[in-house]
Amino acid sequence: MSELHRPLGTLTDGADPVLLTPEQAGWSYTGLRVLRLAAGASRVVRTGEFEAFVLPLSGGCTVDAEGELLALHGRQSVFSKVTDFGYLPRDTEVTLSSAGGCEVALPMARCSRRLEPRYGPAGDVPVEVRGAGQATRQVTNFGVPGVWEHADKLNACELITPAGNWSSYPPHKHDEASECEVINEEIYYFRIAGRDGLSHDREGFGFHRTYTADGRLNEDVAVRDGDVFLVPRGYHGPCVAAPGYPMYYLNVLAGPAEERSMAFCDDPAHGWIRDTWAGLPTDPRCPVTTAEGRR
Repeated sequence: MSELHRPLGTLTDGADPVLLTPEQAGWSYTGLRVLRLAAGASRVVRTGEFEAFVLPLSGGCTVDAEGELLALHGRQSVFSKVTDFGYLPRDTEVTLSSAGGCEVALPMARCSRRLEPRYGPAGDVPVEVRGAGQATRQVTNFGVPGVWEHADKLNACELITPAGNWSSYPPHKHDEASECEVINEEIYYFRIAGRDGLSHDREGFGFHRTYTADGRLNEDVAVRDGDVFLVPRGYHGPCVAAPGYPMYYLNVLAGPAEERSMAFCDDPAHGWIRDTWAGLPTDPRCPVTTAEGRR
């Protein structure tokens, strides 16, 4: 089994679907937790040396960050709408509670500055249609530089790739400090829609590729709902949604740069493909979702 591909169930602590620390990933900054709360339940989370977003995947919750209350309305699923979210600072004890039950992602980054908790309204989240033709995808930029500045190291965004389309393409990398890129460790957290295009289902699948120019890293894997893929270095992409199965992934990035950035360099062998998009129509299925719901 690939050390970078972590299928659902391999990163669990027994109670939650995903518990990934930088130490488990073999790097320094980036981590991810996915928590489930039954209806009427609550959980206490201590952020420690990490800042984090609270991102509802399904359902909604209330976040009590040492007296600062954030009411997250959430959504039915990641394929149903753009959600609101919360920001949590390091060194904070947080109580999550949910009247109807929920599943939330906590993308996180080891950081040094302690900021304040903050609420992110769904209506303020920019939804971008990127690419063209069969490379059309939706990028939901809720926690990226230039949109969300209230973070020290943490960057995060969501992508939806319609069934049969390619995303994270052309392949790109961000593993060194150069004129066009910064160093970022990156997590891909996948959800795959079932036959209804809305609910999550392990029946469906997609593909992901990560590689280095020297061939020392060369991984092509099938990914299913709930899987995680780690990108410590090298070019990554494409992510391909199998026909019939829309693909979602949450990208979490952090690194040593003093200022947050998601700058990257394309693989020079494939960067020319961007120039072809100017003459192609975008897939009319994108954007798939907005803050109001599905299109």
